[in-house]
Amino acid sequence: MHIIKGKTNFDFIGKRKIALFISSVLNISILVGIAIFGFNFGVDFAGGTLVEVKFGATTTAEQVREGAVKGGLKEPTVQAIGDPGNFILRMGGVTQLTAESEAAAEAAIRGLGEVVAFTKNLDTGIINVRFKSTVDPEAIKQAVISSGTGVTEVSKLGEFDYQVKAEGMAARVTTALKAGLPGQEFEVRRTDYVGPQVGKQLRNRGITAILWSMLFILIYVAFRFDLKFGPGALLSMLHDVVMVAGYFLVTRREFNLTSIAVLLTIIGYSINDTIVIYDRIREEMVRYKGKPLPEIINIAVNDTLARTILTSGVTALSLIGLLVFGVGEIFDFAAAMLVGIIVGTYSSVYIASPLVIWLDEREHEKESHGGAQAKPA
Repeated sequence: MHIIKGKTNFDFIGKRKIALFISSVLNISILVGIAIFGFNFGVDFAGGTLVEVKFGATTTAEQVREGAVKGGLKEPTVQAIGDPGNFILRMGGVTQLTAESEAAAEAAIRGLGEVVAFTKNLDTGIINVRFKSTVDPEAIKQAVISSGTGVTEVSKLGEFDYQVKAEGMAARVTTALKAGLPGQEFEVRRTDYVGPQVGKQLRNRGITAILWSMLFILIYVAFRFDLKFGPGALLSMLHDVVMVAGYFLVTRREFNLTSIAVLLTIIGYSINDTIVIYDRIREEMVRYKGKPLPEIINIAVNDTLARTILTSGVTALSLIGLLVFGVGEIFDFAAAMLVGIIVGTYSSVYIASPLVIWLDEREHEKESHGGAQAKPA
């Protein structure tokens, strides 16, 4: 069975200037959008708390969100996942001691007596306080709780020194759901915490992984083919990464570790298609010596067209299945991958190949310019 019967002769390279213009505008727009609006970082990168709860099958995500807000949570993210009634709630902060609640907690503590020293750590949810005289630990606990911050325990470290440990954000989520949705039973199935410093570290390492993978692929292409082929492959990969990043920017879907996995996968997929076309270009350059390079590239792209359609089409079919049946991060992975496959196939033809032509023309210009200067001498 042949998807494409016979040899095609589409003028792909003839449209390269229009394609490059459109790609440049889109890429610049996405980069400007990222600089202005940024990504919607998930708990993995921004830090925070994730709580998975199970309600009855008739409960909707909107009802859970409204109940959480009614119970006292500010801007919770609620997402349906898996079976009906299964939801994930994401909240910023690991403990209930946040930048907003800390001021109220400090004021409540200072109302108990003269404070000599006061320190807090929002990452760990710990407050250390030294009074000028002895204070009842239970009074400190009740004062902090009354300010809106749950307390696990209050420890006496010295004669006048006390340590307050705030409750985790998951406890506040549970309390808010009980208050906002009275009479509805639910089960807490999972709780995950990611501190801000850990999230920042994960984000930086993810970006580093992408940059290193691009560098090693560039080195491989330079050795495998020619130096003038390398920049085209690198620019093609950068184009694909930016376009997939644009999906997360426009849709405001969460950008997390799964998104990094998508970008790394797309880099590999894009260079795979580019190398297939580069291989055919190299073969055709030997077969059609003397032909202009744009014509040779057009022949190579047409020769690999059936293979490109089959490979990209079959991969896209599996992703469509994930889009139909997947939820949450699986849906985001499939949708971003589908965007990456489309732009990766496109960039191999309209980004990687035209740059080879441009570098080849520049090389010939230098040679002819050097020859013209040598004649008078």
